[in-house]
Amino acid sequence: MPRPAALPKIVRGKSAVHGCGVFAASPIAKNTRIIDYAGELIRNDADCEAREERYLAEGCIWVFRVNRAWSRDANVGGNIARFINHSCSPNCYFEVIDKTIWIRAARNIRRGEELTYDYKPIGERTIQCRCRPGCPNKI
Repeated sequence: MPRPAALPKIVRGKSAVHGCGVFAASPIAKNTRIIDYAGELIRNDADCEAREERYLAEGCIWVFRVNRAWSRDANVGGNIARFINHSCSPNCYFEVIDKTIWIRAARNIRRGEELTYDYKPIGERTIQCRCRPGCPNKI
């Protein structure tokens, strides 16, 4: 069986976008799988909604909808992917395969560049986007 390709090296650091961010430690080629968005797999029910509301009140988005039935809560069992910030002009995108959420490079990414993707939130958008000064969007 062929050995899976190694994922690119990424590091957490201070972000100009918001709080902590994730940065490429070496160049990353377009369409490369960078990291899976880890977290507790939870059903989309009242508990999931309560968690989302609590995190949003703190100004965070940690719950990622996988499909109609399931979500991933990166605040519980999450990895460095939870610190990838939102951008309206991202350099990454997400791909859901079964219940795994992959963050992939939307274009070639330079060493030291912050990784971002469009969160594409469902429902009311309440957090002001910080992807660039004066961005009028909410996430």
